Amino acid sequence: MNRTPILTIRTARSVVAVLLAALTLVVGATAASADQVDTLIKRMRTSSDYKVRLSAALNLSKLYDQRSIPAFIEALGDSDKTVRGVAAASLGKIVSPKTEAALRKRATAALQKLAKSDKDAFVRKQASKAYARVSKIQGAPTGGSSKVYINIGAMADKAGDRRMIAMMRKTAEKTFTKNAPAMATDWPGGKAPSARDLKKARAAGFYVDGTLTELSVEGRGSSSIVSCKVSMLVATFPDKSMFGFLKGGASVQSGSSDRDVSYAKEDCVVAVVEDLVKRKIIPTIKSRAP
Repeated sequence: MNRTPILTIRTARSVVAVLLAALTLVVGATAASADQVDTLIKRMRTSSDYKVRLSAALNLSKLYDQRSIPAFIEALGDSDKTVRGVAAASLGKIVSPKTEAALRKRATAALQKLAKSDKDAFVRKQASKAYARVSKIQGAPTGGSSKVYINIGAMADKAGDRRMIAMMRKTAEKTFTKNAPAMATDWPGGKAPSARDLKKARAAGFYVDGTLTELSVEGRGSSSIVSCKVSMLVATFPDKSMFGFLKGGASVQSGSSDRDVSYAKEDCVVAVVEDLVKRKIIPTIKSRAP
């Protein structure tokens, strides 16, 4: 087995930018989480303050929840250009092969119209980019309609912060959905397929899992440096015969408050998992898939 070189991101501008963006979003709003979808949708639809609508849209886009798609389609008509632009970009990320065909068609038509008619160049650009992606989506990658099934493991934590486990798994799922929509991360009926099921569907199965191995904070005056390391493996499924092992790390600068450090930890772990899945795991699976 060939080991993939360790990926290290040391105070990378892209990671720091993610942190700064996240800290901006939480001003006047609570951190986004799956159980806040309805609240965020309501704020985006009804608030008279464009800043509140924008914050809701940005936080909502991070959840990749299919329930937000109709609200984002409506937000394409928002009076504020930045909200419209974020709504367009969000649809480009969230609409996927799993999206109901009729809803996907609505989003495609709305983005195409916005790309041609909006008076703001920024909005037209975001809508055009989102339309280019969404218009290429053909159908849901579930079970027998996909040639590749990805079973994402439960993830593990050796760094003493178990709240990161669910975030790692969700991040892996989102990254596959966004960057490899033809790979299914679910199977009809909700249960993982057996070897017989995969053979019958003529699909290849792969297993992906990860472990948070290090999460540390170093105080530097009024700021902090949060560092994290994640290891991930790739194996065949369902026999789980490992053929790939990867390690990634990142360092993120943040403020010194508990809240800032907490967000920095999340962004650090998310950045590493996203990078490993997008740049290493997906290409590796593609090279072995039929």
